Amino acid sequence: MDRRTFLAGGATLASAALGMTVPAMGADGLRYGPEQAFSFDGLMAQAEALARAPYVPPSTAFKGILDQLDYQAYGKIHFNSDDALFAHGPGDFPVTFFHLGQFFQVPVHLYAVSSAGRKGAEAREILYSPAYFDMPADSPARKLPSDAGFAGFRFQESRLGNQKEKPWRKNDWVAFLGASYFRAIGALYQYGLSARGIAVNTAVAGVSEEFPNFTHFYIETPTGNNPTVTVCALLDGPSVTGAYRFTMTRNKAVLMDIDAAVYLRRDVQRLGIAPLTSMYWFSETVKPTAIDWRPEVHDSDGLALWTGAGEHIWRPLDNPPSASAAAFMDENPHGFGLCQRDRNFDHYLDGVYYDRRPTLWVEPLAGWGKGSVQLIELPTDDEINDNVVAMWVPESPAKAGSRYRMKYRLHWVADEPFPSPLSRCQATRIGRGGQPGKPRPDGVRKFVVEFSGGPLKTLPKGVFPEVVITATRGKLSWIFTEPVPDGVAGHWRAFFDLAVDGKDPVDLRLYLKHDDRPLSETWLYTWHPI
Repeated sequence: MDRRTFLAGGATLASAALGMTVPAMGADGLRYGPEQAFSFDGLMAQAEALARAPYVPPSTAFKGILDQLDYQAYGKIHFNSDDALFAHGPGDFPVTFFHLGQFFQVPVHLYAVSSAGRKGAEAREILYSPAYFDMPADSPARKLPSDAGFAGFRFQESRLGNQKEKPWRKNDWVAFLGASYFRAIGALYQYGLSARGIAVNTAVAGVSEEFPNFTHFYIETPTGNNPTVTVCALLDGPSVTGAYRFTMTRNKAVLMDIDAAVYLRRDVQRLGIAPLTSMYWFSETVKPTAIDWRPEVHDSDGLALWTGAGEHIWRPLDNPPSASAAAFMDENPHGFGLCQRDRNFDHYLDGVYYDRRPTLWVEPLAGWGKGSVQLIELPTDDEINDNVVAMWVPESPAKAGSRYRMKYRLHWVADEPFPSPLSRCQATRIGRGGQPGKPRPDGVRKFVVEFSGGPLKTLPKGVFPEVVITATRGKLSWIFTEPVPDGVAGHWRAFFDLAVDGKDPVDLRLYLKHDDRPLSETWLYTWHPI
């Protein structure tokens, strides 16, 4: 008799003696609650009803114990993959669960959803048990009650794939953990930035940001062996509720089709749809002396925009001296994303593979109307802090009682899925202005913007592209272009000096052209004078 059979039999005998009803034990060894009807329409109705009721914050009954599960103690707790949902099928991808801890204190309800039959789909809650986890004998987690709950879950790599290269028990490809955060690996098999279900009042002066929680997840039982899985989720927070359906496909990269219905309990000053969260500390653009031994540290190096009017824009990320917000007005955008364009390991030299971090692109699947892609950048002095947010903010005020239905696709990839046919920005470098061999003037900065590929590769010999540049204030000078002397066709750089007084930021806009024909995507940058 194995461990799970013994536990099931023992529980049944004890309950029979006491006249109690016990949870059902599945063939996979997991404990389940009773069946209940489930549909996405029903989940949307539940979210809408929640929005009309007062918010009930999650319990903090276990906070004292969970605070003891710091990074070190939490790292010693491991889910036993033998107990994974779908460990033996159906489908390709087993599901494993996260334990609660110091940084993940809100338990979530996880359900396995059967395939819809004549009576429709049925959901059964997967009940927590400490027996699912391997943990030290002295772990604070052992003080938790037997029904403490899970913190989240993840899909492992294919159990039918190459187990020598990617054993499913040691490799996962998508994870939902903490508030409404989730993330996936890209084509380079590396995690990096995260996405969220919703952003509420991010970087609004005098207003605390809210972090609504996915409180219930419904994991659909797959049919057959295919690369697609489906999960539904219920969102709840002080100002917003929602129902989400994630249809996720694992191929070379990861694609997620998201259908979201969001309901507002109360007014929100900045409502962020399809928010992306990343980290940018420093790069070749600006690096204080001896701040770190590595040349660059960032999960993403720029925001790419494909506007509704068809313009391709590149905005390098920044680590500003104070919180900064930029809004790029648009109507029915084609997409936007936080990207990691620099794939050269020698530019990072670390052991955590920043050169492999995924690019995350948002593709609207229906017209989003008027609004803006907003970029929030916060100062940071370490790589442990996510300090960049990009999101879509509708133009209409987000008032209590409002309802939003959004459909979009997330591409977790190595490169933008819809790259511009024009030359792309490869690097932005900033230094002291003026000419070599002469005293460098105060208050002057030199900018060098590199472009490569596209029409620049076919530019006739001897023809130099023209710089088109504007600045919201200050004086521009020493504007010219030159080919980068590396022998690579189509690799050019634009130079200009900017002289400004005062500390107010300066918005810069630049692109290359020839014969009134644009050659490059548009480069935007906000300079914070030192």
